[in-house]
Amino acid sequence: QVQLVESGGGLVQAGGSLRLSCAASGGTFSSYMAGWFRQAPGKEREFVAALSSSGSNTYYADSVKGRFTISRDDAKNTVYLQMNSLKPEDTAVYYCARARWSDTGSYYLQNEYDYWGQGTQVTVSS
Repeated sequence: QVQLVESGGGLVQAGGSLRLSCAASGGTFSSYMAGWFRQAPGKEREFVAALSSSGSNTYYADSVKGRFTISRDDAKNTVYLQMNSLKPEDTAVYYCARARWSDTGSYYLQNEYDYWGQGTQVTVSS
């Protein structure tokens, strides 16, 4: 059974940076698309970023484009989300997920992902 564990969340001031990590066990990311989603209080969970298994395709929500970067280290079986220029509206629980496919045009849909982490809290103060 694949397990995903996120880490790296915390409290940061607006304009600051955080790097989230998502470590996989019982499986790998190397053959599957990886994604990050987030859920703010009182809101639906939303897509943030995704990375194809080849590493050649990255996808970002418009709200984070140019500020967040998704990457992967196959040697560590870990996916990262580097978050720069953080804003208070980035405050949310962040979840990593592994997709059913190596790449998909529906990367933003939660049902394309079959394994999820437990989430890590990111709080950005103004």
